[in-house]
This record gives sequence, structure tokens and C-alpha cells, in this order.
Amino acid sequence: MEDVLDLYEEPYDPLRPVICFDESPKQLIAEVRQPIPAEPGSPARYDTEYERQGVCDLMMICEPKRGFRQVDITDRRTKVEFAQSMRHIADLYPEATVIRVVLDNLNTHKAASLYEAFPADQARALARRLEFHYTPKHGSWLNIAEIELAVLSNMCLSQRIPDKESLRRDVEANVQTRNTKATPVNWRFTTQNARRKLARLYPCVST
Repeated sequence: MEDVLDLYEEPYDPLRPVICFDESPKQLIAEVRQPIPAEPGSPARYDTEYERQGVCDLMMICEPKRGFRQVDITDRRTKVEFAQSMRHIADLYPEATVIRVVLDNLNTHKAASLYEAFPADQARALARRLEFHYTPKHGSWLNIAEIELAVLSNMCLSQRIPDKESLRRDVEANVQTRNTKATPVNWRFTTQNARRKLARLYPCVST
């Protein structure tokens, strides 16, 4: 926990950016009957019946100190898709000497996954540029990318979305609008706060 919090307290450094990464599934749902449009004083009405169209995975990449985010939309949630998102991150920061990535402990979120997607020399070169910082178990709330996914869900994913292209269009429109504002995340929970408010979680050391 303190490792991640210390990263958030550091001043912005474009050569050593702090990137948060998280992923979440999105169920694709199509309407069986045409919804009744909204009218003055009456909201739109949707049939309770629907048709499942599969699941996509949203992979959130965000740089909280710069107020920037991108979302990769994939058909699956495997080591290969994770590795491809890590390469995407590396491509976004070609001048960075090291990229610190905050992420959770999902079993695919390992450097070994890079070797599932790329030849060994490419995987190793990519691994040298990435420095993984894991949130603690039951502490995924420390990952700002999880917060970004929640915001994205509340803003544009709560309605039924029938297919991948519609999902991509809605997500890209939302991301573009928010990136235009480029508002950095003002993270206020520090290591000092953690030691005071979460003292029960620290080992008791006798002196």
C-alpha cells in the first residue's frame, strides 16, 4: 500500500510516468423490441426482455497526474490481451526511461505474460521498460484506474449497448471529452493518512 501511495505523492516526471491500469468486463445487450421514446413528463420505456450479445473487456490506461486516459476494448481477457495493453502503454511513452504501472494482482498481470504474446527478445525489452507496482489484496481501491472505470461506467455504460462498435464509439467519445479537459487527479490519501487511519492493519512491533 505504501509503495503505491508514495508513487502518487511524487512530483510529475514525464521520463518516469506513473500509469494506472485496470480492466473490467462489459456485457453487450441488444433490444428485442424497439424502446418507446421519451416524451415530456414521461421517460423512455424499455422492454424487460433483451438479447445477450457476448462480453467485451475494457482495459483502462490512465495517467492521473496528467489527466489522461485511454481504453483498449478486447474480445477476451487473457495474458495476450494484457501484454498487448502493456505494449500500448510503452508506445504511448517512447521517451520514458521507465514506466511505473500500478495494477492489481490478477493472475494475468505478470511480466511473464509478455512472453505469451511476443518473441523473447521483444518481451524482455518491454519488461525492462515497465516497473509493476501492485495494490495489496483487498486494496484495489488504491488503483486510480479502477476509479476511472467506475466514472466511465456511470457516465456512458449504464444503458444497454448492443455491439462492440457501439461500445467503442461511446467509450471513445467519453474519453475524448474528458481528455480535452486534462484535469489531473487530486489524490489526497497519503502514507501518513494510512498510518493514522489504518493503524489496525499494521503489525504491532514492540520496542
